[in-house]
Amino acid sequence: MTKPQAKTDRRAAVALLSLLIALLAPAPVAAQTNHNLEVGKNLEILNALYSQLDLFYVDTLNPAQTMTAGIKGMLRSLDPYTEYYPEEDSKQLEMMLTGKYAGIGALVKYHTRLKRVVIDEPYEGMPAAEAGLKKGDIILSIDDSVMTDKTVSYVSSHLRGDPGTTFELRVKRPSTGKNMTFRITRRNIKLPEMPYYGMRPDSIGYINLSQFTEDCSKEVRRAFVELRQRGARGLVFDLRSNGGGSEMEAVNTVNIWVPQEQTVVENRGKVPQANRIYKTRLEPVDTVMPIVVLVNDETASASEITSGALQDLDRAVILGTRTYGKGLVQVPLDLPYHASVKITTSKYYIPSGRCIQAIDYNRKTGAAYTERTPDSLTHVFYTRGGRPVRDGGGIKPDVELKNDTMPNIAYYLSVGGLDSTEVMFDYVVDYISRHEQIAPAAQFHLTDQDWQEFRQRVISSGFTYDDLSRKQFDELVKTAKFEGYYDEARDAFDALAARLHHDLGQELDRHRETIQQMLEMDIIGAYHYQWGTMEAGLNYDKQLLEAERLLKSPEEYKRILQP
Repeated sequence: MTKPQAKTDRRAAVALLSLLIALLAPAPVAAQTNHNLEVGKNLEILNALYSQLDLFYVDTLNPAQTMTAGIKGMLRSLDPYTEYYPEEDSKQLEMMLTGKYAGIGALVKYHTRLKRVVIDEPYEGMPAAEAGLKKGDIILSIDDSVMTDKTVSYVSSHLRGDPGTTFELRVKRPSTGKNMTFRITRRNIKLPEMPYYGMRPDSIGYINLSQFTEDCSKEVRRAFVELRQRGARGLVFDLRSNGGGSEMEAVNTVNIWVPQEQTVVENRGKVPQANRIYKTRLEPVDTVMPIVVLVNDETASASEITSGALQDLDRAVILGTRTYGKGLVQVPLDLPYHASVKITTSKYYIPSGRCIQAIDYNRKTGAAYTERTPDSLTHVFYTRGGRPVRDGGGIKPDVELKNDTMPNIAYYLSVGGLDSTEVMFDYVVDYISRHEQIAPAAQFHLTDQDWQEFRQRVISSGFTYDDLSRKQFDELVKTAKFEGYYDEARDAFDALAARLHHDLGQELDRHRETIQQMLEMDIIGAYHYQWGTMEAGLNYDKQLLEAERLLKSPEEYKRILQP
């Protein structure tokens, strides 16, 4: 880049930094004067430093790359949610806020054995599925660009583009070994914020919401109205692994079950513009139907506002595990040259008056953030009915229930073994190639013959995984030898080692139920897409089944909501 261009970039960086500093709250005059002097001094140092680097550094600097790295380094000293987006990343921010992007509508993954990026899951009704792409298709090229040695992020960025643009995609289909060419037109893709809703047994409705994107509350309202019309007398609202999104959508979602003019959340920041109280504005759909909200440790941000407000207003029972604990609010702001920044401007407080932020980002140990606030340092607040709840550390469920953990062997089968054996993925791809159709999602099951075929394939493939019990045993042996009592206990160690002998076939049989469920979910997704996978998986969901039991026990439900 020429020197005049470099100067323009320096001016842009200074303007960007000045804008960030201008967002800070006003302080007393003397303190503000000293603060402004420090700001000016350090901006001058930064400008001089870049000038010297640009002049003397042995290689020619890339101004955009260098300054972006400096800006991101500065923001890392604040919190993980304050982020800078240069012009080329603006679509990433837009997708985060709206859930929309332009592409083909398919998940891709890296196949470790093939060392290639492959199609993992086409979305229903999207260009990839309509064109005929299938799970397992190996991506060879996009137009004239070869993709056989590229990363997932590189391939994904080339699959995306402007809506209406057409490109040529070449893939290899493993089941036939043939190369295939598809002409695909990109279009706006809206990620499904509500993967599934439907009726469960005993007149219980179920709604799963995966993110709080633009207008999602309208979709939840529509789904809830439909479920009521179909006879729902109780509702399970699933916010597990919902990472949040729009604060206003959270308020509007609470409004479905809470009357008008109820405070749902209050934002408090340094500057007056950051302070705001959000109240329900619309007529609710139903204020009496019993509701159980499912949460886990990945329930965060707007989903914590929703679950926390429903808890504080005694409008629902919260069930699951403690939520993530993100009590901070971000606002996107425009910067010069079409750049953007997402800045943490305030903390939010739910109806009881508590802020559930788990980590104080002002306290850092080196480059690491401090741990979550311990319960002993939190404060007690009270719900509308007088139940005690605490701030700091997320939303603690009214009914704590952990879901079943995944066996170690099942985890490695799903992600690929230690030797990169993608045996589960390959089995599913082969199964799809041999079966044109399968039973409806809720009725599909693998046969004993199918299971035996998969079991033998795993054993023959050389699949290996991290045997935790054996690993910990080896560590115990090392410790015993170091401390000098191994020889005395050798017979006991030998006996235990024999019991811990790794038998792959036995491990597969021991965990057949879990592994077979995973296989069935993957296969169902290829035929019935995400909706079918969700529907079939609900019958194995321990937390959901407990929520349904609670909704069928009105006295127990009411007792939980009493002080």
